[in-house]
Amino acid sequence: MLGGAKMRGKSGIVTGLVILALASPVLAYEEISVSDGGTITGVVKLDGQVPKPKGYNLVTLPDPHYCGRISDGQGWRILQPFQVGSGGEFREVVVYLEGVEKGKAFSGGGVPQIEAKDCLFLPFTTVVRNDQSVTVVNMDPVMHDIQAYETSHLGARVLFNVPLPMNPQHPRNFKDRSEAGLYHKHMAGAPMKQLVNLTKGRRIFVMQCGFHAYMESWGVAVNNPYYSKTDDEGRFTLTDVPPGTYKLVVWHPYVRTTNEQVVTVTAKGTVEATMVISAPTGRLYANEVLDHAYVRYNVTEEEQKEIDPMIEKQPH
Repeated sequence: MLGGAKMRGKSGIVTGLVILALASPVLAYEEISVSDGGTITGVVKLDGQVPKPKGYNLVTLPDPHYCGRISDGQGWRILQPFQVGSGGEFREVVVYLEGVEKGKAFSGGGVPQIEAKDCLFLPFTTVVRNDQSVTVVNMDPVMHDIQAYETSHLGARVLFNVPLPMNPQHPRNFKDRSEAGLYHKHMAGAPMKQLVNLTKGRRIFVMQCGFHAYMESWGVAVNNPYYSKTDDEGRFTLTDVPPGTYKLVVWHPYVRTTNEQVVTVTAKGTVEATMVISAPTGRLYANEVLDHAYVRYNVTEEEQKEIDPMIEKQPH
């Protein structure tokens, strides 16, 4: 279905880490020259209320002053997994094709890189090839630790768990709050290259920081090069698609429904596809931002004042 039809499917299974498993069969992909390929272009929209973000109390976590440079001014770090424009444009979601057995070569972009910067893992979503590596680099003057998981029939499985070194030129001992908060240099530490080797039929993994719970990054493994991430307008484009009929899939780590449609590509033709995703409802994560004041950790006003959002004051 094209032209704005809403895609609704069965709810996915979500583990305690909210890791989704997309267990479709993996086909061997053959790289060939594509001379009569078509184009798939379109837009992804989120229909409904944007889910609430996550909230993390900085007083209870390491490096509150440096990491609190991006915070809400009341001692909380906010993580919003849903990037949505005023018109429902669903940004930074992955769109990919299933069922392509042969086609253009993978781009020579090299190993995907994820950076720890200002106590964020960037980008929030990454597309990788299974049995390929990702590189993770610490740009911050504080220690991070990368813990990556996938799902299996037994539950979450550790992919890798390694410390993320700081650049030795960063100062290691700040004298006071203002020194930690005002320091803003980003210098790359030693890169950590890690293999992403997912269990057969599994496609999704999540990477989190063992020190800073608000740092997370998600990855989806693909078996062909026909994928894209939506831009600020929610748009995507797939080029050089061999003529044929395929399944077009939209993926976001916190959308629990299957969102896909069948598309038929003709030689040198263009397909316009509009994917409308129903916004998930209910509580999506244990640490969801609440409407009422936080009292769980008894954060005093003095402690709140100690954490100054010098880079970005985050809304709830």
